[in-house]
Amino acid sequence: MLTVKTPEEVLSLIAESAFTVGEPERVPLSAALGRVLAEAVTAAEFVPDFDRSTVDGYAVRGADTFGCSDSIPAILTVIGSVQMGRAAAGTVVENTCMAVPTGGALPQGADAVVMIEYTEDYGDGTIGIMKPAAPGSNLVYRGDDVRPGKVVLQAGRVLTAADIGALAALGRSQVTVARRPRVAVISTGDELVDVTEQPGPGQVRDVNSALLAAAVVSFGGEAVPMGALRDEETLLEETVRKALAQCDCVLISGGSSVGEKDATCRVIDRLGRLLFHGIAMKPGKPTILGVVEGKPVMGLPGHPGAAFFVANLFLKPLLARMQGRTLVRRPVPAVLTETVSANHGRAQYTGVHLTERDGMLYAEPIRSKSGLISTLAGSDGYFEIPRDCEGLPQGSTVAVTVYHLE
Repeated sequence: MLTVKTPEEVLSLIAESAFTVGEPERVPLSAALGRVLAEAVTAAEFVPDFDRSTVDGYAVRGADTFGCSDSIPAILTVIGSVQMGRAAAGTVVENTCMAVPTGGALPQGADAVVMIEYTEDYGDGTIGIMKPAAPGSNLVYRGDDVRPGKVVLQAGRVLTAADIGALAALGRSQVTVARRPRVAVISTGDELVDVTEQPGPGQVRDVNSALLAAAVVSFGGEAVPMGALRDEETLLEETVRKALAQCDCVLISGGSSVGEKDATCRVIDRLGRLLFHGIAMKPGKPTILGVVEGKPVMGLPGHPGAAFFVANLFLKPLLARMQGRTLVRRPVPAVLTETVSANHGRAQYTGVHLTERDGMLYAEPIRSKSGLISTLAGSDGYFEIPRDCEGLPQGSTVAVTVYHLE
């Protein structure tokens, strides 16, 4: 008989799992945002490939400006100007300079740039320098950003807009990324009707199909909706078989009755192997995880609020693991605005609204039962009350996991 796992044991099991999504793929930069980098990116060239100015001004020899001031300017002869996108045509020698724009190439002989604000044009081909410039002033040298052999991006990173820019600077028009896990989403329950239908007595709209599909996409996967099924074990098994043939992972959300939970267990056990049935947490205790054909099959509670927490706590790291990504949770400290009691013996997860007042972050607990989703729709994150704690008083500092910071 399978024992109930703690949340920490489940996360450890996921971290040690060997679930994969097949070989990586090459995608253009335009399609790389949010994808997981499958291999480290190493520079093969210098960025930038030339010394350049960071300001509009004059390229000079620093030694020619030493000791100058507003009252005793250094007088230099202007021998030309640098054009953007071209190499500098000329060499700066003693007591000469060249005009240079921001981003322009540094001419030979120069070792600094003086901002135009510290110069005065005398109109006779000479300028006055009112502020000395040490060698290296207002310059970016060749390779200051990247040099050949430098690892610019590590494998497992979720690519951001800044990363895309770095790849473009390196001349990478394509990048190798992990394939998005294809995740089948199955809802079960005789009471479920489509979201387009008006529920009758005893009926509810199928929230979990939309909720979990959106969660899968936000976690970097590709959702494959399989619809809502009646509570028939044979139908569930047929659908799971079909899902396994085209997907890397299967999610099954169902009702809370014993028969419905047992059906999911029996199907997984018949087709593969159960890893656990039950997590010591609230909400989400009846969560199931199994392996069929080397692929994870997860059973989630039918109540949307519980399914929501289970997806954030366990589905997200599971999909991250499948893509070779190390998920980093970034909790922020916040002060509880009211006392929260807990169910002794189970870890409790509570959604919160975050507000900031006088430089302090406050967490307002969301009073919600597991079957309710609308109260969680505007939440900013959640915090955990450990299973050996019976609650937290108002004013306590809690670690809030903010959804968009993960």
